[in-house]
Amino acid sequence: MQAIRDAGYEGVQFHDPLHGPELEQALNLGLGAAGTGHVKSAHDAIRLASEARLAGLESVTVGLGTGLEEDDVAVRLIEAVLNASVKYSVPLYVETRRATLFQDMWRAVTFHRRFPMLEFNGDFSHWYTGQEMVFGGFEEKVAFLQHLLGSVRFLHGRIGDSETMQVNLGSGDIDIHPGIAHFRALWRRVFRGFLTSETTRQPFLTFAPELLPPRSTTAEAREEFDRWQQSLLLCRIAKDCFRESVLELGRPSADAVKRVRRTA
Repeated sequence: MQAIRDAGYEGVQFHDPLHGPELEQALNLGLGAAGTGHVKSAHDAIRLASEARLAGLESVTVGLGTGLEEDDVAVRLIEAVLNASVKYSVPLYVETRRATLFQDMWRAVTFHRRFPMLEFNGDFSHWYTGQEMVFGGFEEKVAFLQHLLGSVRFLHGRIGDSETMQVNLGSGDIDIHPGIAHFRALWRRVFRGFLTSETTRQPFLTFAPELLPPRSTTAEAREEFDRWQQSLLLCRIAKDCFRESVLELGRPSADAVKRVRRTA
């Protein structure tokens, strides 16, 4: 936790169930804390929101359902999340991830049109890889997602390609990996929506560089790349995108009240 704070992170995201000693240590160091969990029933939503409130969490990202639910069941799950969030005054951000109700861009946009008060955790590698966003026109898909992107309040930052959800970014140069330019475009759209929104529940948007477990190794059983350094690189890219978004809106950085909070 000390190393996380020394690296410039402002918070930590914890998996459900919460780990008491680690959470307490983070809070004692002045770090913010968020949670993440899965909701398959109204009871799950109530439990997550109530436990988050008791633990002093800033927010919780939620994998909602399995993706196999009929629309009437899906609607009840969405309503349960919205109601629990209001009841316990804890933002519950629905994740755009595989194996959930929001694994599909079309269905996600459809539900958001019906429930415009939904706020999201954008983990766009799930869509970029799983639905191959570059196929058929990336710009057209971003335009289709425009209103949903404006309701993203938490970002699981990682960058993938059409085959892999997480790739080695090298030094972060756009020319090295073309997917970086696409994710920059998505993140800038998210930041612009956040900066211009009048309905945000928090004065900051959280960027958490979520990296997958160490599965990719070399013949010498070493990881293919340094995930700690990659996380810092992802944060640098996000900060650049935020500054660019502020300038695009004609607002000097010093006057921007809203900001990005980096969470490990």
